[in-house]
Amino acid sequence: MTYTYLALGDSYTIGEQVPPADCFPNQTVALLRNMGLQVADPVIIATTGWTTDELAAAIRERNLHETFSFVTLLIGVNNQYRGRSIDNYREEFTDLLRQAITFAGDSSAHVFVLSIPDWGVTPFAEDRDRAAVALGIDEYNAACREIALAKGCHHIDITDSTRENEQKDEYLVADALHPSGKEYAIWAKRLANEVRSVLQQKEK
Repeated sequence: MTYTYLALGDSYTIGEQVPPADCFPNQTVALLRNMGLQVADPVIIATTGWTTDELAAAIRERNLHETFSFVTLLIGVNNQYRGRSIDNYREEFTDLLRQAITFAGDSSAHVFVLSIPDWGVTPFAEDRDRAAVALGIDEYNAACREIALAKGCHHIDITDSTRENEQKDEYLVADALHPSGKEYAIWAKRLANEVRSVLQQKEK
């Protein structure tokens, strides 16, 4: 069978300033194919700068009615960047997660939530209060993880990788903010391993 994949998010999902093949959804599909799984090219609903409500509006406009073998959701950095409240994020993220589960055929086990990267470690943020950014990201990620696990979805932490790597030029694109394909490859490997496990269980 051929598996299908829907990726929902913002700049980190679309892959700001990287070639299409280097964004993490496409790298994930390539890895799954190398593992012997037949996976169609991902359907991506993501744009740089989107907040939770903007992603929700775009999903409504897209008017998708199909279901997918698995769905990823990575959203919230722009909520944090704009100083929106954590309560607002929790409410809107919960709604998005419900929508993602619906897209996954009402199977929460086929929804994979990625944590929010810490943009505060990047050269772009050199004039910002990095500790305050980290604290805000941690608060958002705690809510993200709690909600994802409560809904029975998978939660994949990639924040640790961004904090380790995104002070290094090779892990960033020219804007000194967004990840390069090298960083996305780390996320894709973590994601692909979890997705493969879930899909292979379904095959048994």
